[in-house]
Amino acid sequence: MWGYYVGLALRSSARSKALTALVIALLAFGVSACMVSYAVFRATTSDPIPSKSSRLYMPQIDNFGPSSSGGEPPNNLAYTDANALWQAGKANRQALVFPTTWELTPGDRTASSVSLGGDAVTADFFAMFDVPFRFGDGWTSTDDAQHGSVAVISHRLNDRLFGGGNSVGREIQLDGKIFRVSGVLEPWSPKPRFFDVATLGPLSAFDDVGDVYVPFTRAIDLKKATPYDYCPSYATDLGVTDWDKYLHSECVWINAWVELGTSADVQTYRDFLRNYADEQKRAGRFTWAPNGRLRNLTEAMTVLHVTPKASSLSMLVSASFLLIVLVNVVGLMLARFMRRAPEIGIRRALGASRGAIYRQFLIEGATMGCVGGIFGVALTLLGLWGANGLFEPKIARLVHVDASLVASTVLLAIAATVVSALYPTWRAAQTQPAWQIKVNG
Repeated sequence: MWGYYVGLALRSSARSKALTALVIALLAFGVSACMVSYAVFRATTSDPIPSKSSRLYMPQIDNFGPSSSGGEPPNNLAYTDANALWQAGKANRQALVFPTTWELTPGDRTASSVSLGGDAVTADFFAMFDVPFRFGDGWTSTDDAQHGSVAVISHRLNDRLFGGGNSVGREIQLDGKIFRVSGVLEPWSPKPRFFDVATLGPLSAFDDVGDVYVPFTRAIDLKKATPYDYCPSYATDLGVTDWDKYLHSECVWINAWVELGTSADVQTYRDFLRNYADEQKRAGRFTWAPNGRLRNLTEAMTVLHVTPKASSLSMLVSASFLLIVLVNVVGLMLARFMRRAPEIGIRRALGASRGAIYRQFLIEGATMGCVGGIFGVALTLLGLWGANGLFEPKIARLVHVDASLVASTVLLAIAATVVSALYPTWRAAQTQPAWQIKVNG
């Protein structure tokens, strides 16, 4: 029976070539525009670490006060708070992170120094974020405690300095200080770059990660102030001019992450944050009620505005365009179906039920939707190829075509056509057979 209805749809399309082609073209353009935007939106909102995201949380403490923060605590922590949370050790794993820049002195003294980006992190960073290693491993908590001069380097830097070989135990010179290589990373660049975006800002979320990681405590010893701090209006950004005062100021510049295994652990850590802020109030540092947050990775990415506004806006515009397309498709299909009133009248007079008419025209709409979806896939591929012209290259390169995108494009086209055909099909099914036979007799 389904094959019979599909045959009817093909014969009807052959008799109304112009209307059929117009419906298919409109669907293809509308669906492809929507799916190109969806592909970009999907890439920019994807889970950067799906195996762990449900267990990763970003603690926040309001050290600015309600007059400065508007009730929302800063995304980063001041050194006083970050160090206190880390030393308390209330989570399964915990990482402190802040971005750094280093001057690498090559072994060849004739070569000029090179500026490298990276992060100062605590030892749990690597296990916590499932960072893959090609050689060696990260450092230990002992290295953190002893302010060890160790470093983990990227595969890019390893290829550049050591020809891609096992460089564990070799030395590199950063800012004139010797660091021993403890590990070399496999290619690793989570997108979005979530772990230090609170400091670097949302524009950095799709940049590649840095080339060198050093112990947080060692970076503090070397006064590696980040240029991306944020200080309350009543504080002075002292930077390295008075390092001790800077560390004890209210300037925020450190990302903190904790790994918590169960909901009970989450509640316990929330209680700990509240109690800590209450202690700071009793000590006279805060004059406001405890105000902290413990957001999971997904919530943190929302608060940090990781998804580019252009991506969200294009998704909204494309969805609106698709809606306009569907309104036009409804009109075209209504005209197409009502032209066949005599055919419907005769079928009804010969005993066809309204249900049979519904099935015939809905299957006909689905058939056109399937063809429109196939053309939509081709236009989607073309649109993704030209995504560099619409989005920043670092975002456009994340967009990829996979089986789910192709299937979603075809299914969206079919669903959109069937929905558009509901009203025209209902109108067609109301055709009175006796009246049609009399008029055309």
